[in-house]
Amino acid sequence: MPFTYCCVPGCSNRGGHLFPKDGELKKKWLNAIKRNSYEEKHKEWTPSKSSVVCHDHFLQSDYTSSFEENIEINDPCTSDIGREECVESTTTPIVPDAESHILYTAVPLNSEFSCQTPPWVSLAIENFRHDDAGVLFYTGLANYNDFKFVLASLGEGIYHMNYMYNRVDQLNIENHFFLTLIKLRRHKTNFELSRLLSISEHSVTNIWITWLNFMSGQWKELDLWPSRDLVRFFSPSDFKLKFPSTRLFVDGTEMPVKKPKSPIAQQSTYSTYKNRNTVKVLVGCSPSGLVSYVSDSYGGSVSDRQIVERSNLINLCDPGDSIMADKGFNVQDLFAPSDVTINIPTFFKKRNRMTGKTVLRDRKISSKHVHIERIIGLAKTFKILTVAMNRTETKLSSDIIFVVFMLCNFRQCIIPRHA
Repeated sequence: MPFTYCCVPGCSNRGGHLFPKDGELKKKWLNAIKRNSYEEKHKEWTPSKSSVVCHDHFLQSDYTSSFEENIEINDPCTSDIGREECVESTTTPIVPDAESHILYTAVPLNSEFSCQTPPWVSLAIENFRHDDAGVLFYTGLANYNDFKFVLASLGEGIYHMNYMYNRVDQLNIENHFFLTLIKLRRHKTNFELSRLLSISEHSVTNIWITWLNFMSGQWKELDLWPSRDLVRFFSPSDFKLKFPSTRLFVDGTEMPVKKPKSPIAQQSTYSTYKNRNTVKVLVGCSPSGLVSYVSDSYGGSVSDRQIVERSNLINLCDPGDSIMADKGFNVQDLFAPSDVTINIPTFFKKRNRMTGKTVLRDRKISSKHVHIERIIGLAKTFKILTVAMNRTETKLSSDIIFVVFMLCNFRQCIIPRHA
């Protein structure tokens, strides 16, 4: 059996059946696999001597002779080739219907006549239906029901996506989504995922980038900014007493990236605070813990103030609102014209002492602002935000960070009601 890749578009299996020498039968095979419809119009693909169609594209009924009959005619199993090769080299498949699509569901050969076992995907979401710890480990979601719920939130578009390359039919839609979450949560290499899911590395890249862009696009269409009444209704009880006008916690966070080759890119991504190359975003959440604002990502050299100046955060707030932030978020002058207050701890610079009232106020602010840091810490349990991003991931950093924080919104009880 030749160990070349299957020539059917979208298939990455190795080995299979050589094209028949008979001209008419060979023409039927070409019509069935529809290879020329994927090529450019001025080209016409013709199979080489080693071109094959793998057994996944044939039904059991397509084989005209049994294993035992062929052994009597020709006994290749006495040679050095394996028993598996013996089966496929001595059977002749009937061509599938040329009018139907070639991508059939894989049907294993009859076990009575073959020792080949059907492929088994060890890392399939179906194996985690009753394994909550496994789902949490690989996806960051609490259980299989949450996995299904998050997938459903993406709408019917999941069944009609245009993939970056050809559609990957070896896995179902649920496992496409599962692969994407594993990439975000565990940051496994494409090589490892290709082995665990029994697909090619090219297919892993195809699924991962397509789904990331799709998830980001779908969730960005949602109105994540809750009204003032909703914010107050769901605010913890202590917030309603001490900071009733708080609309948003806000804080900046940085994710490491690999050092770019371009000197200009090195300069723009170098963070003096982290002492390395990073990308930076501004994240905001309501007092109840809903992530309602995530800015685009910028080079690590940018300041919080510069991100606010380029964002629409000022326009989102209503007059009379207040925003709770850390000391570095010194942007009161930007929000003052909109009658929005910035609550930040008092700067100790050029002071010998602070009054007891000021100290108590700063403690109250710090005890509440810590919740945004908890949410950022939850997001960084996704390893893709803690390992230095490569060049491709850096280009997609805005989408990656947004999707990760959106996944945090599906976690329960981030901030308790009595906080």
